[in-house]
Amino acid sequence: MQRSSKVTDGAANGQVGIKKRSRVPGVMITQFIETLPEGKSHPDFTRKPIALTIQEGKFAFFKAIVTGDPKPTVTWSRNNGYVSDTSRYQTKYDPNSNEHTFEMPNVAPEQADTYKCFAVNDYGQATVTVLLNVIEVGFKKNKPPQQAAEATDGNFKNVLKRKSKIRPKSEQPARKHGEIDPKFWELLLSAEKKDYERICAEFGVTDFRWMLKKLNEMKKEREEEQAQFVKSLSNLRPISVNADGSASFEIDIDLLEQSSSVYLYKDGEMVPYTKDLGDILRHSLRQVGKKYIFSMRDLMPEDAGMYQLDVEDVTMFSTDFKIPMVDFLVKIEEVKAKEREDAVFECVLSNPFSRILWFGKNLPLEQGDKYDIEVSEDKLIHRLVVKDCMVVDKGIYAACAGIKSCNAWLVVEADKDVQKGKKAARKTTRAGGSEMDLQKVAQEQHVKLEKERKEKQEEIKATKEAAAATPPPEIPPAPEPTPTPAPAPAPATLKTPNNPEPRIINEIAAVVSAPLVVEEVGTGQSDKTSPTASESPSGEATGSNQPGTHSGGEPVITCGLSDVHTLCGKPAELIVKMNVECDGIWFKDGQQINSNAGVTMTKDGISNTLTIQSCTDDDSGLYRFVSGEQSTQGRVNIGDVPEFDQDSLHKFSKPVIVRVGQNAAFKMPFTPQESLMVIWFKNGTEIKDGGGVKIVREPNHSRLLFRDCLRTDAGEIKIQLKNPFGVVEAISQLIVLDRPSPPEGPVGTVETTSSLIEIKWNPPKDDGGSTVTNYIVERQQAGQCLWTKLGDVSSDKTSFSDKNVTHGRKYNYQIYAENPEGLSDALETADSIMAGIMILSGPPGTPKVVSTSKTCINLTWTPPEDDRGVPIIGYQIEKRKKDTNQWIALNGLSDPIEDVNCAVKDITEGAEYEFRVAAINESGSGDLSPPSAMVCAKNPNMRPSFKDPEDFIVVRAGNMARVKVCYMAEPTAQITWLKDDEPISPWINIINTEGMSQLAIPSAKRSDSAIYTINAKNSEGEASLDIEVRVTDEPKTPGPVELEQTVHGKVVVSWAPSPDQELDDRLYYVVSQHNSNTRVWKTVADRLFTNKYTANNILPGIEYHFRIYAKNDMGLSDASQSPTWGTNSNRVPITANRVNLTEVGFERPPSILVPLKVHAPPKGYQLYMTCAVRGCPTPTVSWYLNDVCINSDSNYYITNSFGVCSMFIFRVRPQDSGEYKVVAVNSFGKAECFTKLAVRD
Repeated sequence: MQRSSKVTDGAANGQVGIKKRSRVPGVMITQFIETLPEGKSHPDFTRKPIALTIQEGKFAFFKAIVTGDPKPTVTWSRNNGYVSDTSRYQTKYDPNSNEHTFEMPNVAPEQADTYKCFAVNDYGQATVTVLLNVIEVGFKKNKPPQQAAEATDGNFKNVLKRKSKIRPKSEQPARKHGEIDPKFWELLLSAEKKDYERICAEFGVTDFRWMLKKLNEMKKEREEEQAQFVKSLSNLRPISVNADGSASFEIDIDLLEQSSSVYLYKDGEMVPYTKDLGDILRHSLRQVGKKYIFSMRDLMPEDAGMYQLDVEDVTMFSTDFKIPMVDFLVKIEEVKAKEREDAVFECVLSNPFSRILWFGKNLPLEQGDKYDIEVSEDKLIHRLVVKDCMVVDKGIYAACAGIKSCNAWLVVEADKDVQKGKKAARKTTRAGGSEMDLQKVAQEQHVKLEKERKEKQEEIKATKEAAAATPPPEIPPAPEPTPTPAPAPAPATLKTPNNPEPRIINEIAAVVSAPLVVEEVGTGQSDKTSPTASESPSGEATGSNQPGTHSGGEPVITCGLSDVHTLCGKPAELIVKMNVECDGIWFKDGQQINSNAGVTMTKDGISNTLTIQSCTDDDSGLYRFVSGEQSTQGRVNIGDVPEFDQDSLHKFSKPVIVRVGQNAAFKMPFTPQESLMVIWFKNGTEIKDGGGVKIVREPNHSRLLFRDCLRTDAGEIKIQLKNPFGVVEAISQLIVLDRPSPPEGPVGTVETTSSLIEIKWNPPKDDGGSTVTNYIVERQQAGQCLWTKLGDVSSDKTSFSDKNVTHGRKYNYQIYAENPEGLSDALETADSIMAGIMILSGPPGTPKVVSTSKTCINLTWTPPEDDRGVPIIGYQIEKRKKDTNQWIALNGLSDPIEDVNCAVKDITEGAEYEFRVAAINESGSGDLSPPSAMVCAKNPNMRPSFKDPEDFIVVRAGNMARVKVCYMAEPTAQITWLKDDEPISPWINIINTEGMSQLAIPSAKRSDSAIYTINAKNSEGEASLDIEVRVTDEPKTPGPVELEQTVHGKVVVSWAPSPDQELDDRLYYVVSQHNSNTRVWKTVADRLFTNKYTANNILPGIEYHFRIYAKNDMGLSDASQSPTWGTNSNRVPITANRVNLTEVGFERPPSILVPLKVHAPPKGYQLYMTCAVRGCPTPTVSWYLNDVCINSDSNYYITNSFGVCSMFIFRVRPQDSGEYKVVAVNSFGKAECFTKLAVRD
């Protein structure tokens, strides 16, 4: 709701200034006129400009969105200055987004001010103010600093003179050699102890004792500085990348003063932020209670650096944000998996990364029972496996590497084949994975990275060599030697110890096997006098000192020695080639060796060869060849190929057989050796440790473990032992048993006749690790739900003949493959197969309309004249509504109408329809009949008539009298009621509904007894019905009874009439008789409408008594007793001598003979309460519920028969619970009896 008030300021002459409140806080609206024209509106802001704190020299801007009709004009101003300088202030408007922008490029401190934005049209004006704070770079002594929007009480002098030693790059002093970067100490002050070693390694600090000592001193100083502004610091969380691609860090700060200023720095430079611009600026700092959360979105590589949070001029927290240079070569893709199947997401990175972050539905994922996180050996391929997928696992999954991320959907489809209420079986298949060859992509990237690494190493090496190179000293030229003939080559002799030690040119390891022929490819050089020769691909020495090109003819080794590995008992050769023919000396472990029975040394031109005839362990050692000042050396290693123990090999070769979901383990012991490599293979591919595979390598054995085996884990398992002398392998098999896969489809039809259907299929692609024993074939008739087993088929057959078919019917088949592990999933026919050919029936006769009403149309038709030899099982009816072209089937083929007539109830009152019929046989629905005539869904016109009328109704006085009359009439009849041919009283309710009228008298009285007439009239005629309503009550007791004998043996019984006789013409009398012989009361007269009765057969000597009852439609009255007639009726009382007999009196006050009992019946049950009361004269009995008399309540039936007082409740209700009381009263006193009733639910 907008509030408004009239003002005079701010409006033009002749205008009314009405102040209005905007829905946007901080916006002031002035309306120029009192009533706005229809469709017009005053200006308003839907988005107002927000206060900004920014560093000097940055780009500052305000944005606003305004509404109004006509379109408002937007202008800007400032309190202390002008905004007309276009070089400093620029106003822009974007018609697409409807945004007005006020820009200040290269903002200066003097532009800090309060700015106003005005939106004006013909009907009003909207105004909003906004504050701009500018942080000066460098402290200006004579000028006070500006305040920031986030630290209104802060002093930027303290900010610009921080106590932290981290400064911007432009202000950082040059560090001396060996001086530690200040970032090192800032990170340690905020880091946990477990990170100390990593930080020291990163900054090259090795003296931990000194570091810890100085760190403790700095912590004490920092805590003293922090204590000036904060009470406590806790929950320091370093900066990290979130699932949404943003980065954040958190810290809990309990400030002493809530007005203390909080600042953010990156590498010593202040980071501008505001709390209100979290959706506009990339950096935001939110405060939630004591928690401060810094976040940064739209991450870029330049966002890496050290971030610090300061309170005033003291640093509270420092964290280093590192962004690895990595990107996704192959991103994860959408995966569609079935329920209880494993889903795989895969990606390839541009650089090795030990571990990336995986997120599922914005929650971090970790290795566990639900997820497997796998990384390739080269750390380029990363894989997430979501095990045992359920429908709740569907959602978006993301992979984050540094600031790069990619995401994809996991769609889990429910298994529709699982029976309702049962859990689906665990599947052994995996869904997803990239369609690309990730190994190939990773290998190409690995080669590329290796090439770049070598190029960088070469560049670094060349740079170092160039830096280390110094110009050689100038040597005066020596006199030219006189030419002399070259002397013949003489055998080389070992130099004296004064000679420099020869240098090793090249050493290449080689694995040799018998027969051993070692060809060493290498280069050699002398220490100072010989230049270096490089090795060519062909094994020849290349360089400036090639044979024939060497100046001076000095001997140079062109092919030197390298390390040699050979087997015991096999020969080995060491060959050294020179550029000229010369002799040399061979040494082993520093001792000169000569030819003997086991070692021979030969010389062939420029080649010198040392041959070991049969290698033994004693022949191992370092061999060196010396020729003049040239030498080369290589090590000869003698050993054996690894071998397995025969018993262990025999045990390992036995297949390991497990079921799906179980664990499989392989173990192979071996003899410990140096340089022994143990490699496991599956189907020729090396097995890596991770995911569901665990490899344990011990000095004397190795174990391979497969967890939760799947069928894909089955195959050949091979262990390979490899050392420099050879390779040995052992092979075993892993057999994973499971149910077979479904038989291969599609199901083919070999033959179909009217009495046979023959089908065929193909064996399953996967037998589950054990032979398929048989196939099971089931059949379902099309349109039904029941599947029936037809039989078993042996595994060598893949066809089945079904001979129990009915011509024209369609059938579905499903085939299961069975092995010892169980049944496979079913292979089902794609389409139903018909027995024989399709024969459809001819058209039935045209439907005819039997009758119509607004809710039902009855149709009938004749069967088809030509059923084409196939029995008809029913019919299908279609209807078409007038003015439409669509025929709608009223019943399906699986629910045929068996008779040739039908009542169509799916109709709309007043609409017109036509119908057609088709006969259904085993082949389906036949030809359609011609359509029926168009018929309207309405009742036929008829004069009013009454259904099952009642002409007499009796109602107890005080109860509601309700008269219901049902009738039929079309069109709807007009109903009137009369009472004794007179209009009824207005307090009598008349309720008319369709087909029924009801008369209700709320509380009927005897005066309401009358003949009520209902009159129904419509355009077709009129009908009336008389109903007698009798309102009455139980009659009152007849008057005194008199007896008179006029004739012997007969007594005339007469009585005074009941007071109700005049009010009730249906009242009559009942006479009961009792004699002293039988002592039984029996009715001797009924339905007497007179006040006399003559009793016959009155015998002398017997006493007779008579009772007179009044009776009407409500029941009997109390009895009126007659005097005694008989033996003592005329006897005169006798008076004894001297004794005065007094008359005996029987009067007594009421008393309770049998009290009431406690009852607790269930809700809705019947209930009887009884008690016995005595008193003379007969007391009046009243019943009470919670002290309220219920004698006249129609819900309780109360009787009093000769002192036995009873109350009956037909169905007890919760409101019947309470305390019941019976009160008996006569002229001599009163008696009471209590009980309780509790109704149970």
